[in-house]
Amino acid sequence: MSIFSDAIDFLASIMQVFLSFCYGITVHLGTPSYGIAIILMTVLIKVALLPLAIKQIRSMKGMQELQPRIQELQKKYKGDPQRMQQEMAKMYQELGVNPLSGCLPMLIQMPFLISIFYALREYSYDPEHMSFLWLPSLGAADPLYILPVLSALSTFIMQKQTMSTSSASGAAAQQQKVMLVFMPLFIGYISLQFPSGLVIYWVVSNLFQMIQQFIMFRAEPKGVKS
Repeated sequence: MSIFSDAIDFLASIMQVFLSFCYGITVHLGTPSYGIAIILMTVLIKVALLPLAIKQIRSMKGMQELQPRIQELQKKYKGDPQRMQQEMAKMYQELGVNPLSGCLPMLIQMPFLISIFYALREYSYDPEHMSFLWLPSLGAADPLYILPVLSALSTFIMQKQTMSTSSASGAAAQQQKVMLVFMPLFIGYISLQFPSGLVIYWVVSNLFQMIQQFIMFRAEPKGVKS
């Protein structure tokens, strides 16, 4: 556990240096702004992680397209779980789909997401440029509660977008509906206490991912034949 925390601290320090670099760009352009620097940093990080995100979305789409065939196997071998698992493994192998491939990109991204959280939460802003738009300080919570609302709304839309492509049914579909309500409310609630800079990162990250998923879900043809 100590190794993991040390790694997170190391990554967080790198993220803080990166934020300072982005802030330096705004200074060079004549508009010093930590708010713009956070937006710029968020976009650059999302672009850097884009190959992993694309792999994750493609894996998710592949599994969604296989749902009808999976449900057929579940009905056909309802009384024989072992045979059902064998047939599903055979189907995955024939179609070249790995049901676990979507988890790896997410696991790789997690340390970066956690380090960004700590980097922004503990960042030392220059007092002269801590304000941004209606926010008196990026190191403090939004006094007008606009960012918490945006964080909850963007989380809801992103989850709704993902659910619209899902063919889950039964208990899985019900669980998705619960999370569709719970997760945005939870994110909005904790955003009431988080520094505004961190919530800006979350909102911009959600917007980037929504655009990314919209393009991929609309542009890519289905790759699995039924």
